[in-house]
Formats: sequence, structure tokens, C-alpha cells
Amino acid sequence: MGQTTQLPPGFYGLGIAPKMLDILWKLKFKTPTPIQQKSIPIAIEGKDIIGVAQTGTGKTLAFGIPLIQRLAQAKGRGLVILPTRELALQADEVFQQVGRQIGLRTAVLIGGASMGMQIQMIRKNPHVLIVTPGRLIDHLEQKTVNLSDVKILVLDEADRMLDMGFAPQIKRILQTVPKDRQTMLFSATMPSEILKIASTYMKLPVQIEIARSGTTAEKVTQELYVVKKDDKSRLLDKILSENRGSVLVFTRTKHGATKIARTIRNMGHTSAEIHSNRSLNQRREALDGFKSGKYRVLVATDIAARGLDVKDIELVVNFDLPSQAEDYVHRIGRTGRAGRPGRAISIATPDQRKEVQEIERLTRSYLPVTKLPELPAPRPLMAEQPQPFRPSGGRGQSRPGSQSRRPSSGGRPPRHFGRRR
Repeated sequence: MGQTTQLPPGFYGLGIAPKMLDILWKLKFKTPTPIQQKSIPIAIEGKDIIGVAQTGTGKTLAFGIPLIQRLAQAKGRGLVILPTRELALQADEVFQQVGRQIGLRTAVLIGGASMGMQIQMIRKNPHVLIVTPGRLIDHLEQKTVNLSDVKILVLDEADRMLDMGFAPQIKRILQTVPKDRQTMLFSATMPSEILKIASTYMKLPVQIEIARSGTTAEKVTQELYVVKKDDKSRLLDKILSENRGSVLVFTRTKHGATKIARTIRNMGHTSAEIHSNRSLNQRREALDGFKSGKYRVLVATDIAARGLDVKDIELVVNFDLPSQAEDYVHRIGRTGRAGRPGRAISIATPDQRKEVQEIERLTRSYLPVTKLPELPAPRPLMAEQPQPFRPSGGRGQSRPGSQSRRPSSGGRPPRHFGRRR
């Protein structure tokens, strides 16, 4: 195939083959992100890479384009390891989108899905295996998958995998795949444990750091409310009444997510929940419903902090502060993606000064405390009723008699944790 009639000016010159350039152009990928600009030429040369870039910057294409191109030029298989089912499914969407026109076959091996169906996919000899660590170990133990032909290994969101306790599985996988391979490791943060893996299992990796570890998305406006624990739901009610777009609410626990999703429905908003107690089909339905607008609010634990790729999320609300400061960066990175503006509101209690300071220390920025608005009266507890989606005139629409969108000037003063400022 000859050169395209209109070469993408940004992707041209990165070592990408003309056929791949043509595919990118047709898919409207016209300008590479900084991590793509720096990673693709090095990865196409076959070098090992450690890539650090804040969330939402296009890391999947940064390793996906070189992986697809190199596999098209030589025999072998690619192995992409991610921490969650949602990330694996979204990575597969990108590979299918870009690789479909050149006959690329993928197999997704994740927990919660049928082992039998996955074995059938493996028997079709896919070019790329996209996996979560635990399920890949299951297949290795049952001898249903062979990694002896892996030529390119990708660890995406590697620090998250360690946080989730996957270190033993990752070590076993790294010891199982051939030593003669290319390894690419990507993440938004780069703790010392990752560098230890790099020094042990990678060959003179090139480190690419687009933003220092802990950098938050540039166009996300951050706010902090300090309120008593018993008033958190009332504040959330006020926030949801004043912001009409899609909202992602983070909690610490799966039981908290279920409770808050129910509370939000009692406030008159459509909502769904994603956490580890939900089946794969339930999580898919919740995510698809959030993307389509069926659910205005999605309540999630940190399983979704890096597992969601939804465009145009207007607002992220940290109903609970994360247990680890690093997760704050990933949570608020769900809004303001791909250079768009976004907004993130965190709710803290007066005894959480330490957690707030840890976030500020990591991000090297000050979380401004916003004055509390006048909060609505507590809502009476209501029995949960089945909630079909109503496209108009239902409970998911604006409520008569709801609070004014404008914050009252008579609200309580903010709590400052006794700050230095």
C-alpha cells in the first residue's frame, strides 16, 4: 500500500507504517498526545520503556500502535496485563478498533467471565492476549494458555496492580514469559516497587516522564468541602441539585457505594453502582448505562478510579477521601480528559486533616476549602422501589421545590483544619 493522500501531520514521522497511518487517519486520530509522541518511536524500535503520564493521556495507543505494528512484521504474540476487568475490556476496544482492518485477533482473559469461552478464544490463536493477573494465573495453572511465544509484554497501571496485591502473580508471569522479549511498563505514578521490577525484569529501559508522579489533570478545577459526617449526604444532595451533567461519585467501600446509590435515587436522580460485589454483567450494564445517559450518577469504589474511560464526565465527587493519596490523582482524572475542562469536589470531615495534607503533599498543590452552602433538610428514608429508566417526566428529572442552584450567602463558615494559610 502506498502513502496516504492525507498523512496525519502529528503521527507522521514517528516511524509508523503507512498502512497504520491510514488507519489512524480514518479513525480520526490526527494528533498524538505527548506520551504517544515520545513513546511510539522508541517502542517501534523494540526498546523497553517505562512510561509515566497522568491518567487520560492516551497510554493505550502509546503501546498499542507499536505492539500491533511489530507483531505484523514478525511472528510472536503480545501480552497486555491490566489490573481490572474494565480496563482490560476498554483496552480490547482500542485494539479491535485499530487492528480490525489488518486482521488482528485478541483474546480477553478476565475474572467473572466464562473459562470455557476464554479457552475457545485461546484456541483461535490470537495475536494479543489482554488479561488481568489473577485470571491469567488460573489459565497457567490449568495449562490452557502457553506464553512461550510472547514477544512483547505490556504492564499497564503497574502501580495499581501492586496496590491491589498482585505482586506475586506479576512476579510469576514475568518469570514465565521468555526473557528475549520487549517490555513496556506504563503508569501515572512510579513508586520504588515499580523501579525494582524494572531493574530486575527489563533491559536498559528508556524512562519517559510526561508529568511528574502525582501530577493532576491540568484543566480540572479542584474544590474541598469540610463537613460533619452526618451532613455529607445533605451536601451531596445540594451538589447534585446544582450540577446537571453526568456525575461520578467515589466511595471507599462497596457497601458504602450501594447505600449511597440508593440515597441518590431517593433524591430523585438515576444512579447505578460499580464495585467488586457486582457481577461482570452488572458492571457492564452500569457503565454502559452511564455512558448512554440512562444513569446520570455512577457510584463507584476505586475499582473505577482507573477503569473508566467515559467522555464528558462533568463532575467527580469524592464522597469519601481515598485511602491512598495516589488514588486521588486517578479519581479526579476521570473528568477533564483529553484536554477538556473538568471539575472535582472532595468532601472531608474535620478529623481528616492528615488525609488532605497527604493529597496536597503528593500533588504539590493546595486544595482550596469552599464555603459551605445552605444545606437542604434531611430527606425521610424511603423504601427502595424498582426504578425503570424514564426518558422524561420521571424521578430522574428535576424536582419541583428543589433548592435554588445558587449557594446561599448565609451558609456556615468553612473549616480550615487549623491550616497554615
